[in-house]
Amino acid sequence: MKHAFMTTAVAAMMAFGGHTQAQDLKMSHVRPQDATIDVELRAFSAAVDEATGGDVKINIFPASALGDYTTVQERISVGAIDMATQPAATAADRRMQISSFPYLAGNWDEARAVYGPGGVVRDVMAELYAEQDITMLAAYPVYFGGISLNIENPNAGSVESNGIKVRVPGIKSFQLTGEALGYIPSPIPFSEAFTAVQTGVVDGVIGSGAEGYYASFRDVTKTYIPANTHFEVWYMIISNESLASLSEENQAALKEQAAAFEATRWDVAEADQERNEQRLVDELGATVAELSDEDLAAMAEKVRVDVWPQVLEDVGADWGQSILDKVAAATN
Repeated sequence: MKHAFMTTAVAAMMAFGGHTQAQDLKMSHVRPQDATIDVELRAFSAAVDEATGGDVKINIFPASALGDYTTVQERISVGAIDMATQPAATAADRRMQISSFPYLAGNWDEARAVYGPGGVVRDVMAELYAEQDITMLAAYPVYFGGISLNIENPNAGSVESNGIKVRVPGIKSFQLTGEALGYIPSPIPFSEAFTAVQTGVVDGVIGSGAEGYYASFRDVTKTYIPANTHFEVWYMIISNESLASLSEENQAALKEQAAAFEATRWDVAEADQERNEQRLVDELGATVAELSDEDLAAMAEKVRVDVWPQVLEDVGADWGQSILDKVAAATN
């Protein structure tokens, strides 16, 4: 009887102690299954499983299966979903637009200085997430953004009005950038964007990059313009409630694996962008427009003059300008 009692007590301790019973966490992301981020997150999940001795199981839900990324961020904030790796949703806090500020970084070295470990924007975003009861575990550099069209644009490097209508996210900075580059922006939800291009409601899309267009718009991309409109970075985030449910040892292991996940991504992201641009050509027969350094400089200058002041007003002029000043110091 004594032995049976002890066995039962040990079993109860194992069930409720947190160290011995596996904890399942749900991780959302926006890309289809087997896309690059899906493959990399599954490798991350396996690494966490191993590092925690099987205590923490991260289940990956691709293709926004748990909801649109805006909804997912809100649900993570209240602890209804555990984790996600996705763009920052600006609906909760307009200041989060600073992450997708157009033409903030001009090349990959500048991007790492701004968005990588210790980077100005990365640190600011961690603070903004913290205000929503969310912990940022890692930044995930994706690509420099471009323009996907279902038609040709013979003046791809021009910023003059071209009459081409494009879908943009419902984020002010993207809308203004599209207009500054000569396009007619039309805010359309992501879930409706493909059909809008397919049916001719719009002629293309601004807001993603080669990988995103290959993953979600491959059948309607005939021209890709690598305009470097913005630097796309996603964030691996976790609900503070979910994080606190883990033992200190498992929290440390999770954070260590997230840091390794981010470091690996920075090492391969630039080559990944080039590979996806080539896939548009080789697999889809799309044309990638050739833009000169002068073209890109003119685009950046036009957007900085026309768009930056308006977006700064939207996020808070003094707050936003202080960050831009720090970015300039880090990239010059």
